[in-house]
Amino acid sequence: MNIDPVPPISRLLDALARMDRGTCARLADLAGDLWHRFDRRHVEIVHSNLRRAFGDDLNDADRNKLCRAVFRNLARVILEFPFLRVLDRRVDEFMCFEGYEHVVQARAKGKGVLIMASHFGNWEMMSLGCSYRCTPFSVVVRPLDNRVLDELVNDMRSAGGNRIVPKKGSIREVLRILRRGELVALLVDQNVDWYDGVFVPFFRDIACTNKALAVLALRTGAPVIPLHNFRRPDGKYQVVIEPELELIRTGDTTSDIEENTALFNRVIEGYVRRYPEQWFWVHQRWKTRPWQPWPKGRE
Repeated sequence: MNIDPVPPISRLLDALARMDRGTCARLADLAGDLWHRFDRRHVEIVHSNLRRAFGDDLNDADRNKLCRAVFRNLARVILEFPFLRVLDRRVDEFMCFEGYEHVVQARAKGKGVLIMASHFGNWEMMSLGCSYRCTPFSVVVRPLDNRVLDELVNDMRSAGGNRIVPKKGSIREVLRILRRGELVALLVDQNVDWYDGVFVPFFRDIACTNKALAVLALRTGAPVIPLHNFRRPDGKYQVVIEPELELIRTGDTTSDIEENTALFNRVIEGYVRRYPEQWFWVHQRWKTRPWQPWPKGRE
């Protein structure tokens, strides 16, 4: 007999969504400390990333302290996920917004709008919260490996009107979205294979960075506006929509893609330097190196 796993998961999420923010924060600190203690693989990834990013600017004690804070933050993001089910009623309890006028100005150009986002703060809550308090938009995401969970998560992500665009083969769909004058968000802060990116500075080293945002912006003329959020001391998230970025357009396509992708990295690096514990340090951001061979299956 096949058992549908969705109803039990949904009931669990509904139960967790009844937590108050204080309880969630305390549980996250406990869970994060346990995670930090026992997940040696990801602890080492975080330490490696922090050494690469900050070098001697962080001593061992400060790096250990920051690493622990990273796991507490990620535990909080995970434990806050059930709140997406009730965010339509509680959005003002969790979030504050600023800069919506920049969306209006960018959209008035009639070329659609590209939103530059990253895995910072609580990016899932930010996206859904914007659909309730600002405007819905499309988001390019990599589907989860588990189909049932992917459908459940995407139902929660799209509750406020956001559209989920699977990452594979997404360029054509993104172009259609822009032609309709709509908004589409791309998260550009994670490692990609070298044939999908360009090597540009990120902190103290070069990082292979997704070039799709720069390619789309240069090809369509759509404005690029950064969107980010950070957790304030009171536990609420401040969602910030920034002014349109002034892109470099010299006519040299290769150079312009590289320079604008480097610009995007500088913007994200600025967020991370201000609130370093709120970025996704468990990801191997510098994994791809320039000397890696062409992979099998793509000859």
